[in-house]
Order: sequence, then structure tokens, then C-alpha cells
Amino acid sequence: MSVSPQPVLALRQVDVWFPAGPHVLHALDLTVGAGEHWALLGPNGAGKSTLLALAGAQRHPSRGEVDVLGARLGRVDLRELRERIGTVDVRLRMPTELTVADYVLTGATQTVQMLRERYDDRDRARVAELLEVFGLAGIADRGIGVCSQGERGRARLARALVPAPPLLLLDEPASGLDLPGRADLLDALEQLPAHDPALTSITVAHHLEELPATTTHVALLRDGRFVATGTADLLRDSAALSECFGRTVRAFDVDGRWYAAAG
Repeated sequence: MSVSPQPVLALRQVDVWFPAGPHVLHALDLTVGAGEHWALLGPNGAGKSTLLALAGAQRHPSRGEVDVLGARLGRVDLRELRERIGTVDVRLRMPTELTVADYVLTGATQTVQMLRERYDDRDRARVAELLEVFGLAGIADRGIGVCSQGERGRARLARALVPAPPLLLLDEPASGLDLPGRADLLDALEQLPAHDPALTSITVAHHLEELPATTTHVALLRDGRFVATGTADLLRDSAALSECFGRTVRAFDVDGRWYAAAG
């Protein structure tokens, strides 16, 4: 008898609330499998960042069970678990004194500090490989502080992938990018499945135009509850999209990338 592969992320009846604050997530159930690429969509305040914090082992649920990479939150060392999760978040500090290569190298420990005693030749070889993959080799010695927003976006992605994590979390990775920068980032994201078919990703986005064509699944979140979850074809369900965003919305795809229109 075959055994089903262990999910990368599993939420079972998960609630999150804050002391003397709002009840953010309500009875969420979700299973994310290896090699799947999820988009997490919803209006501001829907609970997307809180859900991503659970997936990134950054916080515990108030109620329910969360398993990340086979480990139950509350029964595992979160610091060790976080080193197996790649994170792209434009709100995280980028030390402007570092070169592109050194900034990407900090991904080996998933910190923004240079811990030179922690890096070895394998880490440096991995960095060199990723700089080539994402078109950054030519600016490896350039200071992060003078890079374009598009170059910084690709550097964040390369950094997150240094430890070859099985799970990659992207929190609005295209935020602040101009059109060329967004196009370069999406091209980079769309390369990932070919380089690592087992890699799983979850992307939080406000705009469908920021989703790579490799998106396989979608979760629509509103007021801390799932409106619907399913394969990327769910985006064709105008009723579900409209319920999620609180106004009439329809979506269409062109060459695998998604776009939205009102009405």
C-alpha cells in the first residue's frame, strides 16, 4: 500500500487572536503539498501576513494545529525550523554596507548579519550559483545600497534560496518594484520549479499581476476565513473572487499570468 507524502504545511482548525486584540484567523484548514506553488490573496486586514507567520514558524496558533515541514508548532525548536524556510519580505532590513554577494551569503543562516565563521565553501559555491541563475553575477561586488529595486528584489530571492529550503515564503515580493523590476522578479520566480521540482512556495500578493505563471494553487482569504481554496483555476471563479474582495472582480490569464478587472 502506498503512503501519501507528508504535507509541507498543514493547518487544522487554526485560530489566531491577540490578547486584548482582534480575532485574526478563524478555523482554518489547509494542506500544502511538496512542489505546489500557492498564492494567498485577499484584501487588507484579511489575515494573510498572520497566516504566513504561522507557515514561517514565526508565531504559534492560539488554537488548532500547525505542522510545518513535518514538525508540530509548539513541539519543536522554532529557530532550527526557521533555518529550513526561505523568506522574502521587502520589510526586512537590507544592510546597505554589504555587497550583493555578501548579502546573499547571509541567507545561509537566514539572518541579516554576516556570521563569517558559519559559512563554508559549499555556502559560497551555492551563492555563486544563485548569482548566475538570477543575473546578479556581474554586480556581485556592488553595494546593496546602490542597487536598483529590481536588483534588490532578485537578491532577496537568491538569499532566501541559499540553504536550499524546501519551503519558500514570499510576502509581497514585487512591492515597490517598477514594471521592469517586477518582470525580472517574475521571470526569476518562474525558473524555480525547473531548478528544484520539490520546492514549495506560498506568495502573498495584492495584485494578480504579481503572481508568477508557475502558480498552481490559490487560497482566497477574507476576514480571517477562507472564501475558497483550490487549484489556480479558482481564479476563473468570479463569484469567489468578488466575495473575497467585496466588489465585483473577474480574472483572466494571458500566457499563464493572471490579470484582474473590475466589473
